[in-house]
Amino acid sequence: MIFDYSDTKAIENYKLMAQTIIPRPIAWVVTERNGVVNVAPFSYFTGLSSNPPTMIVSVGHKSDGSPKDTLKNLRETRKCTICMVSPKHLEMMHMSSKEMDEALSEAEAFDIPIVPVVEGYPPMVEGAPVAFVCDLYKEIDLGGSKTVPLIVEIRHQYVDDDCITDKERLTIEFEPVARVGKSYALLGQEIVPPKIP
Repeated sequence: MIFDYSDTKAIENYKLMAQTIIPRPIAWVVTERNGVVNVAPFSYFTGLSSNPPTMIVSVGHKSDGSPKDTLKNLRETRKCTICMVSPKHLEMMHMSSKEMDEALSEAEAFDIPIVPVVEGYPPMVEGAPVAFVCDLYKEIDLGGSKTVPLIVEIRHQYVDDDCITDKERLTIEFEPVARVGKSYALLGQEIVPPKIP
């Protein structure tokens, strides 16, 4: 079956893409504004370039059409900390996707433990295996889309010491949580590619 995106609705495009562009690692984005720590998950997220070291995360809008708190906060402060989700945080991460008033903190509402990581930047989720401390690099205008892609530049990266299996070769291993269609999955199984003759 061929779907013509010029004929499909935006919600249909989302369903088609979200269930077939898989797996997508989850960016648990921490922002802070006016003393309120916002913790929100986004699965439209991936690495973009290593020079400059950048990632892209797409942020939508609230049900009333207003910008999500993550987008508002990043536009104002231009800083975020992106945490990779560990299996032990799965329930908290899922709960933090709930739409809330911007004056409320998901960290407080759902008992998500946070700790400072780099001075001047939002905290990270305590126990996250990996966290990226970032500045907003560029916002991309998709011409009236309700989704806003944000390019963030990595300034610092935290990696749990237990995840570094070889310091000399900088080998990092952990079990990230990803979005696979409507479900979550752990990305821990390694498939060794065949040798090229």
